[in-house]
Formats: sequence, C-alpha cells, structure tokens
Amino acid sequence: MVTTVPAPARAEILRDVRVILAEQMGVAPSAAIDEDTRFFAELGLASIDAVVLGEALQHHYGRPLPFNDLMAEMGRRTDRDLTIGELVEFLQTHLTS
Repeated sequence: MVTTVPAPARAEILRDVRVILAEQMGVAPSAAIDEDTRFFAELGLASIDAVVLGEALQHHYGRPLPFNDLMAEMGRRTDRDLTIGELVEFLQTHLTS
C-alpha cells in the first residue's frame, strides 16, 4: 500500500525557508523575507547559494528534490531571479509523495 503524505502548507514551507536562510546561510536581510522577496536582487545571494539552499532543503525534508529542473526553468526566463514565493510553490509541488 502506498501512503500519500500531504505537502506542508505554504506558510510552513515559507517558515522553513526563512529559518534555513537565517540559521544555516547567515542571511540577515534588512526587511522581512516574504513570498515577493527576490533571492538574488534583494537578498544578495549568488547562484552557489541556490545550490547550498537546495541541499539544505533536501536535508531538512529528508528527500531529493528536482532543483535542477527549477534552475533550468529559470535559465529559460528573461528575468532569472527567483522569488521566495516561487521557491515555496516549487517545494509544495514536489513535497508530496
């Protein structure tokens, strides 16, 4: 029998992302991080930070996540920055099993 685990709520995922950014990556923005916060432009992070965050999130949730797909999709856009909301949506989509 296959058991389906519901994805965490958006608010819970956002909270997890904030905690990981602050505690594991040392991000201390001047304004609160919300779903409109831009990963590169507003938080000043680099692409390597996206990799580190992806690894931290996979560890936190205890499963592999297709971050390569997310990065490839971003590479096809004219605006290659990522909002925290887009990351939350990606996680919510892929955290179902």
